[in-house]
Amino acid sequence: MDLQKRVEAAALWLKEHIPFAPEVAMVLGSGLGDFADTLEDAVRIPYADIPGFPVPTAPGHTGMLVLGKREGVKVAVMQGRIHYYEGVSQRELTLPVRVLNAIGAKKLVLTNACGGVDLGYRPGDLMLIYDHINLSGSNPLIGANFEGLVRFPDCCDIYTKALREKILDAAAKAGIPLQQGVYGMYSGPNYETPAEIRMYRALGCNAVGMSTVPEALVAAHCGMQVVGISCITNMAAGVLPQKLSHDEVVETAARVHDTFHRLLELVLTVI
Repeated sequence: MDLQKRVEAAALWLKEHIPFAPEVAMVLGSGLGDFADTLEDAVRIPYADIPGFPVPTAPGHTGMLVLGKREGVKVAVMQGRIHYYEGVSQRELTLPVRVLNAIGAKKLVLTNACGGVDLGYRPGDLMLIYDHINLSGSNPLIGANFEGLVRFPDCCDIYTKALREKILDAAAKAGIPLQQGVYGMYSGPNYETPAEIRMYRALGCNAVGMSTVPEALVAAHCGMQVVGISCITNMAAGVLPQKLSHDEVVETAARVHDTFHRLLELVLTVI
């Protein structure tokens, strides 16, 4: 079955099992998934139950789709995502974004845990993504185009400027510190070398991680408005003298838990 038919089949199945069409979709990254537990009147569906949905294998990614309400907004939240390094194509791993759009979501909030490349950043900072550099070596739009969608989508405003401006203004009023930066995607699963990080800094990346870019590209291809939020959970290779570990990612995500939740609540009220 081709990808478009798989998307249609998964969307049809979900429409028969969910209480409403979501207005906003969210993808929660490593150590950030428990925001889904705060939704009201929540319905939880394992990815494995949804026809054709890829299931994550990375630590800290639960693999649960949670639909509920928060701040009066109908939300579909992905607790965890599938990464390119897990051995699936970017075309495959972005199928959930297309399905969420097909069941009604017109806006997508992407979150991730990532490494700080900007020497002015510190672990625990939150960064609003205003652009990205795709360093993964692939692209989710390679292959047959979806019927009715543009073949060569424009990428000037993937992370929707109008939404970013609302979020920055609201965060400032709420006293939530928020960086702005360019996110660079690396394929993983190994962390980058110090030489690679110096290259990414020279290219203009403020942070680097192993996700988000394929989902943002596909969302833009579908005509969705996109917000990207990175949690700087560690400084990238070579910035500090210690070695990198996934434990540090999870520990830092837990430390900024409350601020991250406040920011997501704020995002839902303004977008």
